[in-house]
Amino acid sequence: MLRSFRRPSHKRSPIKDRPLRNPGQSLDEAIGRLIDEDFSAIISVAALCIVLTAYEWWRWYANVRPHPVVVSFSCGLFFTYCIFRLIKLKTQLKTLKVARDGEKAVSQYLERLRADGYQVFHDVIGQNFNIDHVVIGENGIFTIETKTYSKPIQGKAHIHFDGDSITANGYKIDRNPVVQSRAQAGWLGTQIQESTGRRYQVQPVVVFPGWFITSRTDAARRSGVWVLNPKGLSKFIDNAPQRLAPEEVRLVSYHLSRYIRTHEA
Repeated sequence: MLRSFRRPSHKRSPIKDRPLRNPGQSLDEAIGRLIDEDFSAIISVAALCIVLTAYEWWRWYANVRPHPVVVSFSCGLFFTYCIFRLIKLKTQLKTLKVARDGEKAVSQYLERLRADGYQVFHDVIGQNFNIDHVVIGENGIFTIETKTYSKPIQGKAHIHFDGDSITANGYKIDRNPVVQSRAQAGWLGTQIQESTGRRYQVQPVVVFPGWFITSRTDAARRSGVWVLNPKGLSKFIDNAPQRLAPEEVRLVSYHLSRYIRTHEA
């Protein structure tokens, strides 16, 4: 006998575990905060200045003891400040969007690895930092830091890695990505060891979408850090020696997914 579906009086979500994070989610959240908080506040102040100034000039026109000069001067200062802040925020917003799009583009390359049995995680949150991507498979554990920089309209777009620092068309990059990627790999290795009781080597990787990489030097090879164009990442991973058994891939992936979901909670 068929019975009609009756909604329970006490409800709960059918989703048991929180979903894993999306590529570029931290940057999407930063963009949202920038729009919701900073832009909205500045636009509100600017609108208030316009309303007050218009009101004072209306009082002057209606011959109701106006003081438009004082109000106009004060609002003019606020309005000028708002314009400069909006210009700065627009630049920050553009930078965040470029970085987010770069992470999403790299994630599309990484998704192809799933067919070969690799586990791929995005936007793993640490303490005051995040790892853009983590790849886990029989050939190892990889942390991937994406650096998306605008390219010159004409001419070369070369990234050079000397084993210690990275330059873009001859200009040294701020906040050395090599140091950053090593720190991320070290942190992830510690997290995995604490949760599984086993110690695994983690390979740090830095990728630059759209740039030509020149790092084939002995110093670069000895550095222990891969600096690549994301198009070549799958080849490097495939050529790496096997380091994990299939059950170890499942173990590490499970513990990392639990960490991510716990952090989200």
